Amino acid sequence: MPDHDDKQVTIGVLLAGGGSRRAGVDKRFLVLEGRTLLHRNLAFLHELFPTVALSLAPGQRLDLGDAAGLGPTEVLSDEWPGSSPLAGIATALHRYDAPVFALAVDIAFPSRAASDRVLAAFAGHDIAVPAVDDHHQPLFAVYGTGCLAPMTAMLEAGEQRIVDVLPRVRVANVPFASDALFHSINTMDEYRAARELAQQGRGASAAGEGARAEAATASRASSDLPERSPAAPGGSPEAPGRPPALVAIVGKSDSGKTTLIEKLVPELVRLGLRVGTVKHDAHSFEIDHPGKDSWRHGQSGAQAYVIASRERLAYIARLDGELPLTDIARRYFAGFDLVVAEGYKRTAPHRVEIFRRDAGHEAPLCGPGEALALVTDAPFDHEHLFGLDEARGAAQFLAARLDTLRRY
Repeated sequence: MPDHDDKQVTIGVLLAGGGSRRAGVDKRFLVLEGRTLLHRNLAFLHELFPTVALSLAPGQRLDLGDAAGLGPTEVLSDEWPGSSPLAGIATALHRYDAPVFALAVDIAFPSRAASDRVLAAFAGHDIAVPAVDDHHQPLFAVYGTGCLAPMTAMLEAGEQRIVDVLPRVRVANVPFASDALFHSINTMDEYRAARELAQQGRGASAAGEGARAEAATASRASSDLPERSPAAPGGSPEAPGRPPALVAIVGKSDSGKTTLIEKLVPELVRLGLRVGTVKHDAHSFEIDHPGKDSWRHGQSGAQAYVIASRERLAYIARLDGELPLTDIARRYFAGFDLVVAEGYKRTAPHRVEIFRRDAGHEAPLCGPGEALALVTDAPFDHEHLFGLDEARGAAQFLAARLDTLRRY
């Protein structure tokens, strides 16, 4: 039997090298309670451990976005093929020669109370792992250096199942009454369930009060939370007091701004974002139909009027001057995750530019450092460069920077 490891656990490893095949979308960028799963779980580890590592499959690169500001995060490339959690944990043990706490990137609501219990049980063992009845939760567990030899032998034999290492080492089974604390997102149905929990306040309750929550039902866990304020129509009640993230798609005439938004919005929605859009019009416009009852309301002198049905609502107001984009986002998109504007090239706080060679322009609109990213088919230099058909990558780029995009 391997010798057990009594060292204090000071290293957290986020396992993020999977292929997201069942979800059909890169789940690392799925947004829950205003942040990507990648950001949320890196933040969880940075609060617990002085050393944090990100485990990726060989050859993978990952845009940390706002999560880069959490603190130093070392990126570890798996030393074994297969993109398995086992390879990621073994690589971390080999790199640090010290015990590590391993957390999967797709765990929706990591609990400090639960991690404290698991860490406390590690002394005198090679692994400390939550156990619900006979089922283990190996992706929220502590692994000591005594695991490295059997893990290496398994990987070299082509074995990838992490639970198969348990019979070969000394295991502390940490009992939990429910697996709700370890809710992982492998499919979009599971992601939607996690969003529902977050909207009801039950996710935060589970994460913050893990030890007590395991003995309570889900409905009881949510009953102590304050009721959430209503969001704007179509908005999210997850964080009602937080302004929506805001970005403008800008570019010179005929660059394809609307076309880019048509491609970008579906990709943002696939990541779970509730998206609103704003189109800037430099001229006067009439959106209502002359002669209709609602139009007559406006003609009667009403300063504002609403057209409402079961499916849609339109608010029309007369203005004495143009509203700033930031005021529009705050006032009309409360509860939304992200507002994407078209235009506002000089006043938008955050911009992504599109430049298309066939539009007949010689240079981009924005100067150096003015645009967060550049979408183009031209050979320009930019820190964050995307092709015209890389809307998915651009959407992940924005999702990774929601905190930045909320600053205005």
